[in-house]
Amino acid sequence: MNKYWFILVFLLFTCNCNSQTHTAPQQIKERNELVRVYIEGQGVKDKRVIAAMKKVERHRFVPNNLLPYAYYDQPLPIGEGQTISQPSLVAFMTELLELKQSDKVLEIGTGSGYQAAILGELVDSVFTIEIIKPLGVKAEKLINNLGYSNIFVKIDDGYKGWPEHAPYDAIIVTCAPSDIPNPLQQQLAENGRMVIPVGKDGSVQKLILLRKRKGKIIRETVLPVRFVPMLKEDGGKY
Repeated sequence: MNKYWFILVFLLFTCNCNSQTHTAPQQIKERNELVRVYIEGQGVKDKRVIAAMKKVERHRFVPNNLLPYAYYDQPLPIGEGQTISQPSLVAFMTELLELKQSDKVLEIGTGSGYQAAILGELVDSVFTIEIIKPLGVKAEKLINNLGYSNIFVKIDDGYKGWPEHAPYDAIIVTCAPSDIPNPLQQQLAENGRMVIPVGKDGSVQKLILLRKRKGKIIRETVLPVRFVPMLKEDGGKY
């Protein structure tokens, strides 16, 4: 759901097709090229993450009128003022979580469901929260249609997390609050990892990696980013 990723220059690889002429072989070729150039080429090394990025079909998560751009390395609008993240950032943030198959992951900001699907390829269970009901309903339907029985969607305020299923081995947040929510820190398991953008809307934010060690939170600033804000139930911003 990010708007920009400042560490990358938005170079778009060539796509000589439109939504009517896209075929499965073309989509596979474009997806593999995207992974080769913008994910492996940008330094992502986790083989499981790379395999998931090759497997999950991003074109299923973008609006029909944007299908020609599904395998460009850029965010795309999905309605309701939100976006589907650019694939290289999805891969980068996922790699930071250092996921194991047995992990239980919480995602804040389901959006299109694309990030959740990537996580669903990598871990046993994914709990994902979306505050915008139309997006959450659509994402849940798509996730179910794609056969992900290990992804669970909830329409709610992500700031509060999902305490019923805590603690989580990893938490990924795809919208930016001005401060790191205490409920999410509390729901992080011992030795857990959290990736979250932090900062005010309209400003350059910081992508933060948190680790919980002996009950204490260790923070590391990774890079500057700009994400959509974390929303409250009344439409305000955290």
